[in-house]
Amino acid sequence: MADLRDIITAYGSGLARVAASYEADPALQEDLLQDILVAVHGSLPSLKQAESLAPFVFRIAHNRSVTHVMRQAARRKGDLPNLPEGQAETPEQLLLADERARMVTTAVRRLPLPYRQVMTLVLEDLSYAEIAEALDISVSNVGVRVNRAKARLREMLDAR
Repeated sequence: MADLRDIITAYGSGLARVAASYEADPALQEDLLQDILVAVHGSLPSLKQAESLAPFVFRIAHNRSVTHVMRQAARRKGDLPNLPEGQAETPEQLLLADERARMVTTAVRRLPLPYRQVMTLVLEDLSYAEIAEALDISVSNVGVRVNRAKARLREMLDAR
């Protein structure tokens, strides 16, 4: 059974990218990442199959991230937040050398939550089956969401 150090080593950068895909503010990203890691640590005893570790970890990450977005939206008393144009770059974006990659990251952050979830996991190289397990949806639903997310991303990127 993996411990938290193993999970941070294997998935730390991916979990940081998940947090960054839900939260633009660097300080809140760090808080979200810590919340994710605490939740993963607390949930490890319930992991039944070690080979399902990646979907297990990313499911917790996405669930915590969705909760975070909902809490932030409730605090602002508004709709689900989108990254406004001209938002300051996050640490994740600063690490991305390619301008196109920054544009894709911004576009993914602006996707509706169901599409953002699948695209974040696609970008982490999880299979459709692993994504389905992580999000508790069918593999065909993953495919539909990925296709719709890609179409929206194309629209956003072509509009620039």
